[in-house]
Amino acid sequence: MFKFSWKKISLLFVLSLSLILVACGEGNDNGATGDEEGNGNLGETNIELVYVEWDSEVASTHVVAKVLEEQGYNVVTTPIDNAIMWEAVASGDADGMVAAWLPATHGDLYEEYQDQIDQLGVNLEGAKIGLVVPEYMEDVNTIADLNDFTDDFNGTITAIEPGAGVVQAAERSVDEYGLEGWTVETSSSGAMVTALGQAYSNEEPIVVTGWTPHWKFAEYDLKYLEDPDNVFGEAETIETMVRLGLEEDSPLAYQILDNFHWEATDMEEVMLDISEGTSAEEAAETWIEANRDKVDEWIADAE
Repeated sequence: MFKFSWKKISLLFVLSLSLILVACGEGNDNGATGDEEGNGNLGETNIELVYVEWDSEVASTHVVAKVLEEQGYNVVTTPIDNAIMWEAVASGDADGMVAAWLPATHGDLYEEYQDQIDQLGVNLEGAKIGLVVPEYMEDVNTIADLNDFTDDFNGTITAIEPGAGVVQAAERSVDEYGLEGWTVETSSSGAMVTALGQAYSNEEPIVVTGWTPHWKFAEYDLKYLEDPDNVFGEAETIETMVRLGLEEDSPLAYQILDNFHWEATDMEEVMLDISEGTSAEEAAETWIEANRDKVDEWIADAE
């Protein structure tokens, strides 16, 4: 009699334990929950950040990713084209980006997607875009001056990826300033800085599409060409955008992204480190350890 009853009790215990385990596992198909990590604000722990592969956005995205990972998130960083970056966040295919240049560079994309995204605000102030030449080009100080040196520059503005806001502005500047015989030659951010470095080392003429912050201004003695017609716009900001619903799904990640804000000098430290051969992940970790007080503010305000 005792033996039979004990078997029944054991069976009931096993069934009850199974039900508890199933209940605990429900609703968690993306790794550890906030409760398992000791922080109920984590929510869904898989986060994807997208970015355009500019040196500035490589730096900012990897710093934010490392901070989120320290809090228990599984973060994937995906480099993609400008337009696809905005579309991915607007459609919910990606969780967010810290790479929105406004009001000019990504102005058209912002107009298209602003109602489909959650705009968290500025993460860096004082950004700028324009045409850039080495300081040793003493007689070239305005965009219009390029007309006097078409042959010297081979009539070429060395640009980055097609469709980027700074590229579109460069193309408009050719028309606005009547640069006859000039073309905007698109490539990539990496190819642009390689061409700049080669020309600079030989003190050869070169004009490139440029933006600040960027490590090239720390590495080389450069200047923006004056733009009296304001084709490239005023100073810009870099902003953070996330998908609708992220606040409910991953509250802590949402708040950290909302709190993220740093200075141009911070970004340039990371960019320069990467340009000298350090991986983006290692450069981000180095900056975080050296600026723990600033990072702690992003986190403390989110908890």
